[in-house]
Amino acid sequence: MSAIMKQLCPPILFSAAYRFRQAISRTTPVRHHDGTQDLDLYWDPKMADLLETWGEGNAWNDIQLLMVNRSGKVLDIACGTGKVIEILSRFPSLELHGCDISDLLLSRAAKRGIGVDRLSITDATKMSYADKSFDFAYSIGSLEHFTEDGIVKFLAENIRISKGPTFHMIPVSRDGVNHGWITPYQSYFNNSEEWWACKCRQVYPSVTFLESSWSDKISRGRWMMCSPESP
Repeated sequence: MSAIMKQLCPPILFSAAYRFRQAISRTTPVRHHDGTQDLDLYWDPKMADLLETWGEGNAWNDIQLLMVNRSGKVLDIACGTGKVIEILSRFPSLELHGCDISDLLLSRAAKRGIGVDRLSITDATKMSYADKSFDFAYSIGSLEHFTEDGIVKFLAENIRISKGPTFHMIPVSRDGVNHGWITPYQSYFNNSEEWWACKCRQVYPSVTFLESSWSDKISRGRWMMCSPESP
């Protein structure tokens, strides 16, 4: 891992990432390649730069509306550089935590002032948190990048670590067709809302979809609100 980091990061960023790893007590997971997910992107400084602005004016507005009247301990899953945690910090009723598989991304989150005691390097399909550690959890533009098996494991971990509902912003295909795994810059599933609902119902007894203000030419954003309570 250190060799990869040195190749991809300028010395200052590498040093910050190294200090971050030393500051936390959890072990960095090995990145597993399954032939579909391009996990190396999450150690690319260019991707880190993109994550700084990706949800401006759309998904980052949505999450504020979803969390504004809530209180408690909240986990940002695949939090990247911590931009959304920084945005939500305006709500003092929330105790915000973040996790990601990439120590490079989390080093940027720490650099922006998020305490390392609230950041964890962990695999979202097998998280290092105890059962019911959080009141709520959310992810933004992340779940669609997992394999089908990974999606179900991701959601199973969400219901395990969260007492309440979890919220996940995903793309659904504009034409309602299941296009499967597509590979533009960052590979992901571009499928129908029903396809996603079936995945969620393998784990959660209740799922509700809300429109997101995010969209592109082939997809529309949806918030998949997964509840541990039966409807």
